[in-house]
Amino acid sequence: MSLTLWPVTGVREVRPGDDLVDLLLGRLDEPLRDGDVVVVTSKVVSKALGLVTTGDRETVIDRETVRVVARRGPTRIVRNRAGLTMAAAGVDASNTTPGTVLTLPDDPDATAYDLWRALRRRAGVEIGLVLSDTAGRAWRRGQTDIAIGSAGLKVMNSLSGTQDSYGNALHVTEPAVADEIAGAAELVAGKTSNTPFVVVRGLPRHWVGDHWTTAGTGARDLLRPEDEDLFGLGARDAVEAVLTESRPAGFSPAGDGAADRVHELAAPDEDLVAVTHAEGTFHVTPLGGGAAAMVEAGRVAERLRIGAAAYRLEVEVEVRTTLTAGR
Repeated sequence: MSLTLWPVTGVREVRPGDDLVDLLLGRLDEPLRDGDVVVVTSKVVSKALGLVTTGDRETVIDRETVRVVARRGPTRIVRNRAGLTMAAAGVDASNTTPGTVLTLPDDPDATAYDLWRALRRRAGVEIGLVLSDTAGRAWRRGQTDIAIGSAGLKVMNSLSGTQDSYGNALHVTEPAVADEIAGAAELVAGKTSNTPFVVVRGLPRHWVGDHWTTAGTGARDLLRPEDEDLFGLGARDAVEAVLTESRPAGFSPAGDGAADRVHELAAPDEDLVAVTHAEGTFHVTPLGGGAAAMVEAGRVAERLRIGAAAYRLEVEVEVRTTLTAGR
């Protein structure tokens, strides 16, 4: 595969109500072809849609936040209303009039679809479209552009069931095509050159077209569902969550054997307490005749409660208030 990418330059400042298709088609150096993909920055889409607001940025972030994933000082990584996990909910104060901030569309795929449909009709060619925004990565420094909306494009290329060059079976290899296109387009466009559109040419023809645009498809297919998210909270935030909530948001639901694992994590001293689990309740029973058994029962009970919260187990923890004979 050989790709060609070029920015669409000379686009004026976008204002609320602007027709982005007109702005794009009016600045193309050559006509679009079947199989091309147009990458559009979310910033100009937000401006055209009038998603510009004045006021305190932190208040706007609060409004756009569904839940906080991690917090370090003033920095917040959150899940926003579009289902994206991003710093500051994707609220942007750069390249906009001082004192204003931009917010993302509530449904980026629907926004991408509307833009794709209009561009496809007026250009008269079969194209794909990616709506891009900038995001950080959990384990790496720096940022890259990702696809937050898409239409007319195969957003993932699943290689599951194929083999590598050594004959090894591939099981989970699934390149995020739309994200890779967005990242490549950002390299071409840059951050300060006022180039909101990039054309990508050379992708496999069968990756582009209206057959990739059906109900429920788009960049949302790249979002990991909550019950598959292994990193739904930051490390400190996870500790805070289990200490303050019974069912912390962002924790994957419990699977088989969760109760046994919680029992194991409680690490009871079996010479001092007995722990049983039945019908949604952990019973912690002190053994012997000393105060040490009661202290151990309290310690184990708290560890059981914290472990149950982490595994999202709906269980009660009951501590017997009297000592029983040891075994």
